[in-house]
Amino acid sequence: MASGTPEDPWQLSTAPGSSAYTMYRDEAADPPALVCQVGSTTLKYHLSAIEDLHAWLKEQNGWVPLGAADEQKVAAEGSVEAWGRSEQNPVGGWYGLRKGYRGRFGMYLPPLLEELGLVELTHDARNNSVRAL
Repeated sequence: MASGTPEDPWQLSTAPGSSAYTMYRDEAADPPALVCQVGSTTLKYHLSAIEDLHAWLKEQNGWVPLGAADEQKVAAEGSVEAWGRSEQNPVGGWYGLRKGYRGRFGMYLPPLLEELGLVELTHDARNNSVRAL
């Protein structure tokens, strides 16, 4: 497995397998970040999202829909995407750090958690779900 550094990023694909992307930790950023590179687009999320999302998924005790959506669109209630924007999550709002690119939390974080062995993820053409291991 990759080490999750800029020199050795995680090589991931979305749950349906339709898009490849990389992620790595940037612990020197303020706040510490997960950097997600999708083609020429860079998204950034709070680094704490890995542990926080895993803990929340454990609390859900079952399958949770991903609900991936762009920042400008409403996230499906009860989804990973909705939790990643909720004022009730540990960061009190968006895990996304780059305004205009704060969405898609439900698309890019669950495959990383799967790579890290923390979750099980469905890989259907659409409407995927995740659950904590």
